[in-house]
Amino acid sequence: MSTPTPPAETITALARRYRLELDISTTGTPIWALVPGITEFTPKVEPSQQDVSTYDTDGWVEQVVTQLAWSVETTIAHRAHPVTGAFNPAQEFLRRASMSFGTASYVRIRYYDRNGVADDAYQGQALVTWEPSGGGPDETDTIKVTLTGSGPLTAITNPATKPPAGLTDAKNGGGA
Repeated sequence: MSTPTPPAETITALARRYRLELDISTTGTPIWALVPGITEFTPKVEPSQQDVSTYDTDGWVEQVVTQLAWSVETTIAHRAHPVTGAFNPAQEFLRRASMSFGTASYVRIRYYDRNGVADDAYQGQALVTWEPSGGGPDETDTIKVTLTGSGPLTAITNPATKPPAGLTDAKNGGGA
């Protein structure tokens, strides 16, 4: 038996590599806005599994995935403008959606590896749950936001991906 080659991937990825953006457009043409102040970020895809065991499995349970559900759980530091005190527009968009009905209760989101290295980027439509943490007079205002997917979570090209060195175009800063 041969010894496997040790993996080349020896550095642990950081949780803070994710960036969350929200489409705040009202016209249909996406306007992506950063959701600032993220202190925790947990994307999830959970399968629904059904038992499909038959006599042919000799007593072993056999499962099949019949549906997928996705969500993002995040905690954000509630951001306000230092002069006006107005809350961040992207965070307010989420709060308003959480208190709405019908189409106004859905938001379009995307999240991706902010370093542009990992091909880890997704987009989908979600319902919003907005839960202020509360707390004492010495605590900061934090909000737990849950984005519950409605429909597919689609893999997209990572918006932070940079072209290889030496290659540029008009969109990326000038012609080569």
